[in-house]
Amino acid sequence: MKLDRHAYSFPLAFDRGDRRVTIHPSGVETDDGLVLIDAGYPGQTDELAAALAEEGFDLDDVETLLLTHQDGDHAGGARELVERTDATVMAHPRDAPAIEGDEDPVKSSGDRYPPVPMDVRVVEGVAFRTEVGPMRVVETPGHTPGHVSLVLPDADLLVAGDALTADEDGLAGPSERFTPEMDEAIDSVGKLAEFDAGRTLCYHGGYVDDSDVRAVYESLSE
Repeated sequence: MKLDRHAYSFPLAFDRGDRRVTIHPSGVETDDGLVLIDAGYPGQTDELAAALAEEGFDLDDVETLLLTHQDGDHAGGARELVERTDATVMAHPRDAPAIEGDEDPVKSSGDRYPPVPMDVRVVEGVAFRTEVGPMRVVETPGHTPGHVSLVLPDADLLVAGDALTADEDGLAGPSERFTPEMDEAIDSVGKLAEFDAGRTLCYHGGYVDDSDVRAVYESLSE
């Protein structure tokens, strides 16, 4: 799905129990290739390759893998993807130990995904030069200690990761069930509201046009 002329969602749909679930890795084009945002679960690389192909890309176009955080549905497929692309792996330093295997993921019950070495730690204020203008890293902890979101102001677009969700009613806050530090996560929603992005892509729930992050923050703060 095209989010902008050079920004995309690469939805991956699969069955979980009796439910059909869709997650939404995304990508932004740069002069050096595609920045892929999140990698899906372990074993989903072929499905991700098919989703890329629907938008005219293949795995060789992925130069950078930017992980919004350490959870297995985002970072679980990272090692296989890197083995097949040699992409540069980036994430926030507070989630790096879990991604690299030095610590268990914060929501792990003992099993974990294959670890992957980190190449670059990204922090607040880092900006990527892309074909749709700057893409800025925003630290949005709460869902995990090192969760980040991405803002593309020239495209009026927020890639929220799990800092926000979406459902049939539109944009919503982070999932309380999977957010250990909910108060911190609500503060992160308030931080995202300051950017006033009119369009939001949520990893769970997908794309929301005419999104109002501030209204979500105010509802969570009541």
